[in-house]
Amino acid sequence: MSERPEPLLELKQQVSCSIDGAADRLHRLSRDIWSRPELAYRETEAHERLAAFFSEEGGWTVERRFKLDTAFRARWRSGGGGERRAAVTVGFLCEYDALPGIGHACGHNLIAEVGAAAAVGLRAALEDAARRREQEGSGPPDTVEVVVLGTPAEEDGGGKIDLIGEGAFDDMDVVFMAHPLQYDAQHLPLVAEHDVSIKYHGKASHASAYPWEGVNALDAAVLCYSSLSALRQQMKPDWRVHGIIKHGGEKPNIIPAFTQLEYYLRAPCRAELSVLKEKAEGCFRAAAVATGCTVEVEYAKNAFDNLLRNRTLEELYAANGKALGMEFTTDKEVLSNASGSTDFGNVSFVVPGIHPYFYIGSKALNHTEEYTAASGDDAAQFFTLRTAKALAMTALDLLLRPELLQKVKQEFSQAKVAEEERLR
Repeated sequence: MSERPEPLLELKQQVSCSIDGAADRLHRLSRDIWSRPELAYRETEAHERLAAFFSEEGGWTVERRFKLDTAFRARWRSGGGGERRAAVTVGFLCEYDALPGIGHACGHNLIAEVGAAAAVGLRAALEDAARRREQEGSGPPDTVEVVVLGTPAEEDGGGKIDLIGEGAFDDMDVVFMAHPLQYDAQHLPLVAEHDVSIKYHGKASHASAYPWEGVNALDAAVLCYSSLSALRQQMKPDWRVHGIIKHGGEKPNIIPAFTQLEYYLRAPCRAELSVLKEKAEGCFRAAAVATGCTVEVEYAKNAFDNLLRNRTLEELYAANGKALGMEFTTDKEVLSNASGSTDFGNVSFVVPGIHPYFYIGSKALNHTEEYTAASGDDAAQFFTLRTAKALAMTALDLLLRPELLQKVKQEFSQAKVAEEERLR
């Protein structure tokens, strides 16, 4: 007779079985979101579809307009406890906004599916653990709350940052999400980023008859663009400044009275981003002085932070992923390429979390029409659900081995202190 598996292993098997059992419902959820792409803060159908999914599952308390019009929160509790604060609260995040023109070219429909699937899997395992606790007197803490948070506007605006300001993460002990890419990776560096709009105001006049009467706002925009390009020689290799001239004038025979540029400024951490912003602002304002224009420099409401790593969580996730057959990339160029930004970076400074990447069966590049097709392809489903299993299993590790959760929290506190020292 074979020995009975360890309780933790049995619960992880329950995670897999429950997610597999819900595979059709989860696929429909993802496909519905994919087929109706919606832009930041306007994800009304995706938001409603996700809220309905958890309402139909039963047992979840669903708040449809949680802090933001297109955010939601679904909660489930193990072990009773009424409205008392749970002993441990585990969060899974869903994203569901799309890109203009090309739809779900970053696979946010799959991010939403991963969050929903992981929550379904963890709930099933915790229900099994509750029965086990009654029979054997061992298991996770008395009261565990599983929270699924719908977070709009990752592509433009930073909905998670809005939700942080509203206290949406205050009661969470750990938070999980995963992002589709061309490979599996438990961590990739994510950089701090801030959007900025630069507006130049000059004076219109006839460009041929009396140009001396005008103040050319296009000259200011071009000079600004050129100055930033020249500044790159003195930038650190991992700083990024990229932008466009959004408005350059009306007609060739009118001296432009108004021009506008939009730029993204990126640096590896918040401290370096502050330095980069100061240098860039010198270019913004110098162009105005040189041309006689006035300038408005308008930063976006939310700046995206770099990701605060938690290696304990990364190692647990990698172990669970490998057990499920994931092959994590070892390409040093990939692992060191800090280029992307996300509002999850801000979350990682508020609560310990992990933001791994997962392969979806395609080598298409994100933010392309090819990736839109890949994120809606049936082939992505196996990889998406496998990722959800790994996240839920990692949550189980923390719940059944409290010393690991304590280690995660301790590492989080130490990382925050180190980051704050860089800002001084």
